[in-house]
Amino acid sequence: MNASRHLLAVLIAALLFSTAPLLRADTVDAVHDGFGAYDSIIFTGGGYAGDVVAAGVYMLHKTNSTGIGDTWSNGWIPGFCIELHEPAPQTTVTYDVGMPDDVYNSYTGEILGTAKGNYLRELWAKHYDPAWASGGPYTEQQNSMAAVFAAAVWEIIYEKLPDTPAGWDVTVDGTPGYGGFAAGNLDVATANKWLHELTGGGAKADLLVITHNGNQNYLIEVPEPATLVLLGLGGSFALLRRRRRATT
Repeated sequence: MNASRHLLAVLIAALLFSTAPLLRADTVDAVHDGFGAYDSIIFTGGGYAGDVVAAGVYMLHKTNSTGIGDTWSNGWIPGFCIELHEPAPQTTVTYDVGMPDDVYNSYTGEILGTAKGNYLRELWAKHYDPAWASGGPYTEQQNSMAAVFAAAVWEIIYEKLPDTPAGWDVTVDGTPGYGGFAAGNLDVATANKWLHELTGGGAKADLLVITHNGNQNYLIEVPEPATLVLLGLGGSFALLRRRRRATT
């Protein structure tokens, strides 16, 4: 009996040790502190009705992290807001790091899902310009294109998935009832062109999201040297998702 208990204890300890990296916290401490390239657009959706909002690159100042959050060095991280109905953090808060597919939108009450996650990755790979976060000053064209990119992101985030990408239109709220998105005072033709080009199967950027209940969530890119490391952690994220869903 004692031998059996000892063996069981050893097996439990081994299991806990092997899963410890999966149970660690993945966080980023950051505060919103200004913008990269951006412009003002008219926004309808997420609780706004024809309001003027800043659309473009949100500059986040990172001061600490754990786990996957260590992927980014302390300093500036450019990102795009994916939850405009929440306020940007005015003081440093601790964000959780996760996959775009799993992010919960507190306004629509929905999980983003794989299809939208892949559209965002493809949009970023095709059209994001690092010069939008280079420190400025920014040209009128850079500000305009960063705003177009933000509007395309919000179209994917807030609208129901159309039958095909050709169904996206940033000027029309195509989602009945709660949710939806429409925008004005921007280069509509380019925003819709970028959205209509998406297939969900094109080249994809390596993206993660940082989330904090009560503040805006942000879509951010994985720095290139860390990409191969995170590919190896993909299975860990998948396992964590399965565990989370199994307990809800």
